[in-house]
Amino acid sequence: MSSTMIETSMKNPPSQLGRRLRGPEKSAILFLCLGEKRGSELMQKLDDSDIQKITRAVTGLGVIPAPLVEEVMTEFSETVLNGAGVIGSLSIAENMLRSFLPSEQVDSILKDIRGPMQEKDLWSRLGSMNETIIADYLNGEHEQTAAAILSKLHTDVAAQALTRMTPERRQAVIERMITMKTVPAETMRHIEETLQRDLVAIAAQPGVDDLQKRMADLFNKFDPDMFDEVSAKLEERMPQDFGPIRQKMFTFDDLMKLDPQSLTPVMRGLEGNTLPLALRGATKELRDHFLAALPARSRDMLLDEMDTMGPVRGRDVRAAQAAIVDCARGLAAQDIIRLPGPDDEEEMIE
Repeated sequence: MSSTMIETSMKNPPSQLGRRLRGPEKSAILFLCLGEKRGSELMQKLDDSDIQKITRAVTGLGVIPAPLVEEVMTEFSETVLNGAGVIGSLSIAENMLRSFLPSEQVDSILKDIRGPMQEKDLWSRLGSMNETIIADYLNGEHEQTAAAILSKLHTDVAAQALTRMTPERRQAVIERMITMKTVPAETMRHIEETLQRDLVAIAAQPGVDDLQKRMADLFNKFDPDMFDEVSAKLEERMPQDFGPIRQKMFTFDDLMKLDPQSLTPVMRGLEGNTLPLALRGATKELRDHFLAALPARSRDMLLDEMDTMGPVRGRDVRAAQAAIVDCARGLAAQDIIRLPGPDDEEEMIE
């Protein structure tokens, strides 16, 4: 804390004394409220100029009315709560520690704190992110900063990020990269600290691919009639946006693309009459595909159960089919089976 910081970060309304308080006077009141012990400890962290200003202000305050003390404390609290005037970083913490601790002790403390914040880990985590997310982040940075960051990334990642920028922005950043000399250590450290803080927020933001997968999963939960109605309009109104989502979907009909070795664990993971109920509403081709994956005895039992079920409600059939898709997706998440994409076709070689 310093008189300059308080003076610039706090408002300066008329005080209870009938005049506007200056920064050093506000600082003096705050120091007096801290008490001699804590005030003295904090005073030791100020430079000589600020100490002189605050000391002069303390000696000239005299008796301070309680309303004035409350006014200054309230103003200071509101300023802090509104996010003004307080900035923290690793370099600031290091400077504070080195002002009163031996260098060896500071190095030991920072070594424990940095841990996952080591330079190598920082750049590897950034490089593993989606290139579109990296490009979007760099678009908000100064061209020189963007150039410095890209120069630290693997060339494959940097190239992909550049392709996702506008031509004008890409050209400007590339020119900066070409003419860039060695980045000063202090500047690079500041960039790394900012990146370290922002990576948490960046990672929390879903990328385009994540959003598409989420929408694909949502559409997988629709019954076929509803999905057909929605998808027809989406294909007409926003084909470029809906196309990638449709490619990420896995429907009951896509089970036709599973080989018998993958289909068997899916059928084993079903409960009750889920399979016969689902197959009652399946196409003949898909039904035969399921039956062909079963041993003769199990196939006969399944056919008997389907024949004796009688009429079934359409919503029950759709629910059973959705349960089979969920089972297949769960097995795929455990790497027990692999779900083919909608474009996976068996290549025939003559």
